[in-house]
Amino acid sequence: MESEDVFVNQLIADLESGQLQLPTLPEVALRVRDVVDDENANASAISDIIGQDAGLSARLIQVANSPLYRGTREIDRLSMVIARLGNKLVRNLVTSQVMKQMFQATNDAVDQRLRTVWEHSVQVAAIARALAGHCPGVAPDQAMLAGLLHDVGTLPILYRAEERDDLLETPGLLDHLIEELHPRIGGAILKHWKFPAQLVAVAAEHENLARDHDGPADLVDLVQVANLQSHVGTAHPLGSVDWGQVSAFHRLGFDVDEIELTHCAEEIDEVHNLFS
Repeated sequence: MESEDVFVNQLIADLESGQLQLPTLPEVALRVRDVVDDENANASAISDIIGQDAGLSARLIQVANSPLYRGTREIDRLSMVIARLGNKLVRNLVTSQVMKQMFQATNDAVDQRLRTVWEHSVQVAAIARALAGHCPGVAPDQAMLAGLLHDVGTLPILYRAEERDDLLETPGLLDHLIEELHPRIGGAILKHWKFPAQLVAVAAEHENLARDHDGPADLVDLVQVANLQSHVGTAHPLGSVDWGQVSAFHRLGFDVDEIELTHCAEEIDEVHNLFS
């Protein structure tokens, strides 16, 4: 279809020329990241930044008291959140918590699609966190963040689609465009945000099921498996993939017939609660 070719070619041309308007990571996440990356960072500086956002502050206190992170003593101050969880975990949680606000649009049809993508991202994040123990060197919160970010490349496509009634009126065509383009655009977004290479690779490679590499399982392997698991029993094309042909399962040591998640159902539910 000519309109599809025009849309794809223009989107790719804008991406390669730097003209594609990429989403901006909320300022609070950028500032927290900069402070945490400073070797002289202290809990007070991080607390001061987060404290300027009352909603985020309250949310982090709620997260710290959730079954995923709580200790024997209830937390009621930001300084206690940082003391309990540590600078790097707080950085990842801040980024995770502010991501949801990016999955919104003014057009009702696009807004619904973005909400669907967000709900799927939360599901992948929950599964990836629960399975992180199978991937040495990957912390659960890092796995969770990777799951939340894996489909971030859909954002510019859907933002552009707001301007194109023909795409919104042809759902199958828009789905095809997203499937074809979102990994490449997602990698570009996370690179633009100066995220670590392993997270950039998650966005860019999570649907490259032919991907193979030497050495132990990595974050991309984990998100690939979580993503495929999330589509089990659905009509999505990834729901009918032969897991035996996906090397990520072998590196992670999973049974290619079934992944048993009943033992971590409560943990998965708690991640959903964090982002509801």
